[in-house]
Amino acid sequence: MTPIPNPIGPLQGASNFRDVGGYRTADGQRVRRGRVFRSDHLAGLTDSDVARLQALGVRHSLDFRGVAEYTATPYAIAGIERVALTIEPTVIARMQALVAQGIVPTTEETVDLMRETYRDFVNQNADTFGRFLKHLLEQPTPQVFHCTAGKDRTGFAAALLLSALGVDRATIEHDYLLTNQLYKRDARLEGQGHPHVMKVLWQVQPEFLHAAFEAVDTEHGGMAHYLNGAIGLSPQELAELQRLLLED
Repeated sequence: MTPIPNPIGPLQGASNFRDVGGYRTADGQRVRRGRVFRSDHLAGLTDSDVARLQALGVRHSLDFRGVAEYTATPYAIAGIERVALTIEPTVIARMQALVAQGIVPTTEETVDLMRETYRDFVNQNADTFGRFLKHLLEQPTPQVFHCTAGKDRTGFAAALLLSALGVDRATIEHDYLLTNQLYKRDARLEGQGHPHVMKVLWQVQPEFLHAAFEAVDTEHGGMAHYLNGAIGLSPQELAELQRLLLED
């Protein structure tokens, strides 16, 4: 297994939990540890998990799940404010529409649906991801962000944050692909589906993230323009985010 820059240990009631910090930026700085964490959903945390989050100083959980997802697995954690950053899981809706027509997508078609989902993150959900970055900017205490599996909406959010902090794309892809080592599938959430389709949906592939970066580059003129434009961070806000979350 590829080493994780700051292995803080798993939670008992959640998987794919890790510190986003520890990575080097292109100019040699390091993303601060202990400030921003990512995870899958937090509805199954044990008392000891909650104690760990509290000991880490986490005061906000940024929840990218859709309404039905949150309704199915809600949570309330003492001392931690949940912030809804709702992004509906459109790939599931598209898959259900195909199945309703009697169509079983191939592996390649399922990958294409996931690539489309990531392009939508860039083009349709920029405002929500912008609110995510601004929340990190506005709140000085540690925060955790998540969706259901902590892999797609959360994966793109992590990629966006690390991009804003100046981490190179090869390193960002490494962090993104760690999900395939760390995520443990939750049988309650998987539903029924064709095995080859579910295998695509419950893993991450480089092609998914590449689709997002391609959309940023070709449709928005690159990451800097995307952050200042669609995401809505001013140059001053971006500089302040870097000041807060980077160290020498």
